[in-house]
Amino acid sequence: MKKMVTALAVLAASACMLTSCAGKASKKAQGKVFNIYCWNEEFQSRFKDFFEAAGKVPADVKVNWIITPNQGNAYQNKLDEALLQQENAAADDKVDLFLVEADYALKYVDTAYTLDVKKDIGLTDADLANQYKYTQDIMTDSKKVLKGVSWQACPGGFIYRRSFAKAVLGTDDPAQVQAYLSDWDKFDAVAAQMKAHGYFMLSGFDDAFRVFSDNVKSPWVTDNKINVDPSIKHWVAQTKTYTDKGYNNKANLWSAESGNGAKKNGKVFGYFGPGWFIDFCLAGWTKDDPDGPNAVGNGSFGDWAFCKGPQGFSWGGTWICGAAGSDNTQLIHDIMYTMTCDKATMTAISEKTGDFTNNEAAMTEVAAGSYKSDFLGGQNHLALLLDSAKSIDKSSMSAYDQGMAEKLQAAMADYYNGKVDETTAWNNFYTSVLELYPNLSK
Repeated sequence: MKKMVTALAVLAASACMLTSCAGKASKKAQGKVFNIYCWNEEFQSRFKDFFEAAGKVPADVKVNWIITPNQGNAYQNKLDEALLQQENAAADDKVDLFLVEADYALKYVDTAYTLDVKKDIGLTDADLANQYKYTQDIMTDSKKVLKGVSWQACPGGFIYRRSFAKAVLGTDDPAQVQAYLSDWDKFDAVAAQMKAHGYFMLSGFDDAFRVFSDNVKSPWVTDNKINVDPSIKHWVAQTKTYTDKGYNNKANLWSAESGNGAKKNGKVFGYFGPGWFIDFCLAGWTKDDPDGPNAVGNGSFGDWAFCKGPQGFSWGGTWICGAAGSDNTQLIHDIMYTMTCDKATMTAISEKTGDFTNNEAAMTEVAAGSYKSDFLGGQNHLALLLDSAKSIDKSSMSAYDQGMAEKLQAAMADYYNGKVDETTAWNNFYTSVLELYPNLSK
């Protein structure tokens, strides 16, 4: 795997080759093959349900999905290779649309590989007016040019098992459960209660990481020196305590063990996550019959509820970027407008999937309406996220976030499992980070 810093350098050095492509893209005839690069089927399902099903793909255009999993940086490597070949690629092979995540969005924002959403693609300030500001801040380059848009905003909370809450706390009501979990001291106290009743407060090591990492006050890197914010150190200390006291199930996020904790016979009380995590991940994990209905009786589906938890936070998000050199800028425009600006579409996505979409007017309407989540026992959880979405601040984001998070979690897993002491774990973290980013210092 190429070092991430090398990939960044290559993209930056090669970007100038496509500058003319970016400026001329909108003048080209529209192509007949539309290539979309992404890493899973989340956007594909949204696209098919809310764009393709609405008859908005031209009859003479073939949509080609190039899906490469994220594991081992495979998706970024595949995308980078295609973008480096973009200038000389045949028209039908060029990247038209590609997706990026928050952790590495900045890698692509300040390059000429991403089209100007307004100048090149044609979205207007009026079109974009209802989007949450932070979703645009993340994709705005150093010249104040918007380079990508998202259909989702990602404020998060704590998704908990109703039956466990009733057994331990005497209530499953979200407002009352929130009172028990409103700060970390209270959260820790409930963790001890859950353990006494045979339940795990969290599934494993990484479950709370995004809450702490999203509440840092300083970036990972300052003047080329690695900086560890106190919030990150809090996560390390809490996770070690939870592991030693049996408050978690020692699972790694995305592992089978983590998902199994949510099943009918699982023992995990709750998971931290935003709307996409509920719909695209947790709901599926809870079902005994994966192909069966999303209904009460299929595993623990429906035995869940949502509250804010000890700290507000956001996690993730997916952004749509138009690729410089594309010969399909009109279709890029139509996709971006429909999937990230159109209030009716934003409302429909939320009401069907429970995702918190990137349109303040739509979310205010859905939060005040009759929407109910079957997975969350009939709760309208979106109403709890409105204030959090307005207050999301990504000013501490950097191009190092993905690498830092991955190396920290890997190094600390050995500490949590008792394989090394804390000092050794931190030394291993610094060693792995400096190998990944040789331009930095401890």
